[in-house]
Amino acid sequence: MTVAERLRLGTTRLEVAPALFRLLAEAALSRAALDACGMPVAIADAAGSRPLSYVNQAFETFFGYRAAEALGRPAPALLAMDPACAEQLFREPAQSVVLRTQRKDSSLAQVEVSVGAVRGSDGRVTHWVLAFSDRTELEQLRERLSRP
Repeated sequence: MTVAERLRLGTTRLEVAPALFRLLAEAALSRAALDACGMPVAIADAAGSRPLSYVNQAFETFFGYRAAEALGRPAPALLAMDPACAEQLFREPAQSVVLRTQRKDSSLAQVEVSVGAVRGSDGRVTHWVLAFSDRTELEQLRERLSRP
């Protein structure tokens, strides 16, 4: 039951306050955990052009975009050199895809993107969580080893 539903049913604000405090604490803990994980992570809305609604500090460092520059921008256009290729990220079931991307400073990188769906209470996908792993050096090494 949501806080609004509880208030409509006559639950007092004092009774709702602990639940609200717990919810806010959990949200703060989740954001702190995403910032501490060390991997670039982004969250994109499922609707429309899939705009980014969250990026962690590792994302900012890796891609070179501050959160203020990245938030609201379409994830496929920002994250992949070929936005049509990036669209395959947003299909079910969730998957991992290797993409070629361009950072803000125009340097190129190969990234493996692991994608997970976040569902609302009705079961529909509301957001996509994207975790990035830099594969640039690995791909360069593979290329060098494959040469005669």
